[in-house]
Amino acid sequence: MEPTLINGIPAHPLLVHAVVVLLPLAALCLVACAAWPPIMRRFGLALPALALVALVLVPLTTNAGEWLEERVQETSLLEKHTELGDGLLPWAVGVFVAATAVWFAYRRASSSRIPSFSTELDAAAMARPRTLVWVIAVVLSVAVAAGSIVQVYRIGDSGAKSVWQGSFSTTGN
Repeated sequence: MEPTLINGIPAHPLLVHAVVVLLPLAALCLVACAAWPPIMRRFGLALPALALVALVLVPLTTNAGEWLEERVQETSLLEKHTELGDGLLPWAVGVFVAATAVWFAYRRASSSRIPSFSTELDAAAMARPRTLVWVIAVVLSVAVAAGSIVQVYRIGDSGAKSVWQGSFSTTGN
């Protein structure tokens, strides 16, 4: 059964709150863990798990939104909101993939040891590829995190406008 109602209330507005909190939280944690490996040590498997929960919630929320869309008056604002909402899943997938990759890279790096070298030059040469991998991980993490947070904002803004624009008085009763 698809979650379209929760206790008789449309599920979409309820699920949206979970996505709005968890996806940006996963994105910010991703950047922190990619940029500072000691933070990754504390997060461990929680990072990809958080990203997975956010990822699973996105299609559930979108599905509940499509169900709700069929039951409310169609407007151009609502159409814009649903179009933007359809674009969140790739960003959520990106956050999950990046979080899993950062977690895996950290696990791999922490389980292997650099052999001792006779010269400082050899140790520096050996460390360079690892540093490059971490720089790439940080840059990609920042990109996917920023994209997902901006998309969540854009979807939320359009959704709020579609619900509230023209439906309340600014002067009170």
